[in-house]
Amino acid sequence: MDITPTTLLPLTLMGYVLGCAAGLLFLRHEKLANLCSFGCATLAALCGTVACVMSLTAGPAAAPIQLQLLPTLIPYVQFTVRLDPLSAFFGLIVSLLGFALSLYSLGYARGFYGRKNVGVLGAFFNLLLLATTLVVMADNAFFFLMVWEIMALSAYCLVSFEHEKPETRSAGVLYFVMSHIGTGCIMLGFLLLFQASGRVLGNYGPDAYSFAGFHALTGNVSWLSSGSRDAAFLLFLIGFGVKAGIVPLHTWLPAAHPVAPSNVSAFMSGVLIKTGIYGMTRVFFDFLGTPPMWWGVTVLSIGTISAVLGVLYALMQHDLKRLLAYHSIENIGIILMGFGASLMFLHMNHPLLATLALIAGLYHTINHAVFKGLLFLGAGAVLHATHTRDMEQMGGLAKRMPQTAFFFLVGAVAISALPPLNGFVSEWLTYQSLLQGFGTTDSLLRLMFPIGGALLALTSALAAACFVKAFGITFLAQPRSEAAAQAHEAPLTMLLAQAVLVAACVFLGLFPTVFLQVLDPLTQQLTGLQISQQLTLANGLVLSGVNQNGGTVSTLGITLLGLCLLSIPFVLWLVFARRAKTRIGPTWDCGLKGLTPRMEYTATGFSKPIRMIFKALFRPRREVQREYDFSPYFTTSIRFEAHVEEVFETRIYRPLNRWVLWASRRMRALQAGSLQAYLIYIFITLLLLLLFAL
Repeated sequence: MDITPTTLLPLTLMGYVLGCAAGLLFLRHEKLANLCSFGCATLAALCGTVACVMSLTAGPAAAPIQLQLLPTLIPYVQFTVRLDPLSAFFGLIVSLLGFALSLYSLGYARGFYGRKNVGVLGAFFNLLLLATTLVVMADNAFFFLMVWEIMALSAYCLVSFEHEKPETRSAGVLYFVMSHIGTGCIMLGFLLLFQASGRVLGNYGPDAYSFAGFHALTGNVSWLSSGSRDAAFLLFLIGFGVKAGIVPLHTWLPAAHPVAPSNVSAFMSGVLIKTGIYGMTRVFFDFLGTPPMWWGVTVLSIGTISAVLGVLYALMQHDLKRLLAYHSIENIGIILMGFGASLMFLHMNHPLLATLALIAGLYHTINHAVFKGLLFLGAGAVLHATHTRDMEQMGGLAKRMPQTAFFFLVGAVAISALPPLNGFVSEWLTYQSLLQGFGTTDSLLRLMFPIGGALLALTSALAAACFVKAFGITFLAQPRSEAAAQAHEAPLTMLLAQAVLVAACVFLGLFPTVFLQVLDPLTQQLTGLQISQQLTLANGLVLSGVNQNGGTVSTLGITLLGLCLLSIPFVLWLVFARRAKTRIGPTWDCGLKGLTPRMEYTATGFSKPIRMIFKALFRPRREVQREYDFSPYFTTSIRFEAHVEEVFETRIYRPLNRWVLWASRRMRALQAGSLQAYLIYIFITLLLLLLFAL
């Protein structure tokens, strides 16, 4: 049998189905359920990764792969998948992270033995992988919505896996409600596209719901009125924005990510929220045609606000997984900054800059999936060893978990956009697109580009500060609790999964030009240009912008230079100090008798300067409780608590929740229990529908 995407894709989907069935079949045999369900997921995701890579490397001239999964059993629903370059790119993200997380789960799930049903975890995890893969490959609006809902429901079940905890139940319900609000907006947006595609095709049959029919609108935007296009844009922005976690639709994300199992948290942050990015890319660049200027301005503004607020709130967190969740909001904002700039460039008829900005956003999409998945896996290993998410109870883990500490450090460097790792490359491309956009127009809107670039620089600096805090407080100094002192290294499969993602971070950082050549079919599909012809110089070793006066960079060159400089101290040691005696002494303690954990920097103390600078946003408050012995001058204990206000929750969602409850209580009067009243309701509804139809 030839190994082609056409043969590997069915194996991928079948592997997830078998993994789901194995988890349910071995519900009472937790070890067997763990091995079979996550083993099947690992092999299936590996097949999916190979299939997507082969599809992308086939070149721009290769025809998309289309498969019929099931016969047409329901009118208008065609169970077909289509592996075009955009689907292959996002399928690569799903499969690569799915492979690493499934491998990780083989060791991580052992922590649930005797406490929770591992078979249920494996079944829903496979179902989530299957549904997410089908979401990015569905070729029909109805089929897309079906698998979209399966994805949402399986994610809800996984978020609520430890449902005996009140915070877990609350987070699951919040995710469920927000997800269905987004789904409602997506459904209305597809109905608008269906009306227009039916006019273009001359019929309202099943083809009008296919993505091919929606794609036909790109060259026939006259069939979709300006008001309908704008309404569709807003509906899809809200619908997919809920899933992506953009501000102010982000409230479910910092609630759901911390309480879910760590392998699920990594998938949700690395992959699930990227389905929102996939939906925006598919609709904005593949269906709706040339955008008006305000679309790009809106997306760029939302992206900038999400990036800045996400990193600011992340700095205030002491829960390690909640900190990482807020950083997902930040990175989604960075992705949307590239998308917004690209939409603005398309309106101004600058396809080269539009391609640069789009590829910057897409490159950051896969980069964020890799390094955020790595960080969540590291956080999961820490939680597995210490049984706490509170950084104030950690410390000293670098000696007890050296491999995990190293892997987490790599992820921290990558997410801080420091060279030569992958986060630096995508943010550098975003800077280039924003700075080169200043001269594209004479209107005041051109100020959006340098302002966006400046705020992106602020975001990167704050992200670096945040991960100095996260790594330092968690892994350095002395243990602050007995659990941290007794911590142990993670099992082998958990370490191997992190090593896979570290390798991906290094490859995407050192060889960006190689990866950009793979993305030629993607940019050819979306903008009509091949990105590698615009961004590579010097035999593919140097990355440059589309403007000759723009910047250039070579992460591989930076790495080689760094290795040469690092060899100098080693040579000096060989020459002058090889035979010198080495003395090991105590850590310098400022002349005190000995260092204790009480002398260490705390997460609260580290972030206090930022909290004071942005106190208008955080509205900090603190409580100090003292206990005395005989006199106020003899304090026996002091309890200090500091709180910051999450503005969107307290100022928007809580008042909205109160209003909804008030309105629902008033609407109880409609449920009078009278048959005559219900007949009147039906009559009025039919009358309004007839008037609307006329």
